[in-house]
Amino acid sequence: MPELPEVETVRRGLSPAMQGKRIERLEVNRADLRFPFPERFRERVEGAQITQMGRRAKFLVTELSTDEVLIMHLGMSGRFTVNSAATADFEHDPGTNPAHDHVVFHMEDGATVTYNDPRRFGFMELWPTDQLDVYPRIEHLGPEPLSNRFNAAYLSDALRGKAAPIKAALLDQAVIAGLGNIYVCEALFRSGISPRRKAHSVAGKRAERLAPAINDVIAEAIAAGGSSISDFASASGELGYFQKHFHVYDREGAACDTCGAEIKRTVQSGRSSFFCSTCQR
Repeated sequence: MPELPEVETVRRGLSPAMQGKRIERLEVNRADLRFPFPERFRERVEGAQITQMGRRAKFLVTELSTDEVLIMHLGMSGRFTVNSAATADFEHDPGTNPAHDHVVFHMEDGATVTYNDPRRFGFMELWPTDQLDVYPRIEHLGPEPLSNRFNAAYLSDALRGKAAPIKAALLDQAVIAGLGNIYVCEALFRSGISPRRKAHSVAGKRAERLAPAINDVIAEAIAAGGSSISDFASASGELGYFQKHFHVYDREGAACDTCGAEIKRTVQSGRSSFFCSTCQR
């Protein structure tokens, strides 16, 4: 599932085609995705101008001139593709089956933005702009990496008293918003912390290593366009390439870049954790 860097990459790709533009026509080709579309979805979106193309954690938060916010989630296989005169000379084949083109935004300047989702785990919802802070899927989220609210002091306080493994604590969106399996594995490696260590034991000095490691991994992944492990591609069709810089994720049996020991894999809460037992304690 796309994590914060992938969703931010999509946001940046959509902004030139959508922000400040009016949605002339909305094409909705089915009744639902993961959830049914909002009531009168087409009528509420058509004609609206997109005033801000934002993101919160793994959600695209699109502010409309109608005082509503269009909140979109990519699920596991959702992908947006932009087609416009401005991108015609360097567009990539999106590599998607048109049968899964479920929503198409026809913009006022002739550009089209197509949402394709074979597995239909993504969703789109509308919510009043002035009530975004109580939108149920967002209101309990913790601070994001790279934000002013997130630092070593915050992380240390958030982990105190938590008996869960640090890996599970970091995947808790109420602790840190937007982190997923890939970047937690990589941040724990960079900070020399075992994914099996109890979260409360990371408070203090270890948190002072972990917080900047999280920020560095997220910043580097955004700069690289995210990681293309399965279905992810940017709005232009390009693949992310941060996976070329993985130290541990999906490298079971390979030699650690730092010490040469074998990268191990364990399962925690149904998810694979990759780590070096020599470098990470």
